[in-house]
Amino acid sequence: MATAFPSTSYADRRTRLETYFDRTASKTWERLTSDAPVSGIRATVRAGRDRMRKTLLSWLPADMTGLRLLDAGCGTGALAVEAARRGAEVVAIDVAASLVDVARERAPARLTIDWRVGDMLDPALGRFDHVVAMDSLIHYDAFDIVDVVAGLADRTRGSLLFTFAPSTRPLVVMHAIGKLFPRADRAPAIEPVRERLLRTLIAGAMPHARIGRGERISSGFYTSHALEVLPR
Repeated sequence: MATAFPSTSYADRRTRLETYFDRTASKTWERLTSDAPVSGIRATVRAGRDRMRKTLLSWLPADMTGLRLLDAGCGTGALAVEAARRGAEVVAIDVAASLVDVARERAPARLTIDWRVGDMLDPALGRFDHVVAMDSLIHYDAFDIVDVVAGLADRTRGSLLFTFAPSTRPLVVMHAIGKLFPRADRAPAIEPVRERLLRTLIAGAMPHARIGRGERISSGFYTSHALEVLPR
């Protein structure tokens, strides 16, 4: 069962993400998610994100006419645009207003997408047929991830797709190195999560749901694991 309110750790990390993306990294992410030339390292991240987005979209219906989708942590909006092109009624939300501004500017005028700035757990967003949270939970620990997934699943009739940062040796090492930097210089850390732990927590917190497909994508400095949560 989902917690009634986000945990203190979730709320604190969400605030740090908002500050980081709006004040520090907005231009970097705007460039990364465009066609502009980037460094070799960032090119691997871009390629990995493109593959992950295509994977998640392949798990959604080809025709989404009449279906309502939440893009939970929409960033600059690429997935929301593709879902809208399939006919979905899309609500796209992110904590970073600067990224939502970029998404709104890039989106084709003929598409109707409800762009929002705020918390993906806001109950005022309503109910959905599908929810996608691509790389928006990678900064949270396993317990907060499960709380968020359970909360979103409570308002989702069909599939809920999300990604997490798998606990691989290289990612654990990078996470440890990142903690050596002065706190003021750190970006919000990616939290490596063990897949087995995550699956166990989901099974315990969500008895009326089951885990469907899963896929891990690694591309240079990008590693992310997708899971599909379905109603029983």
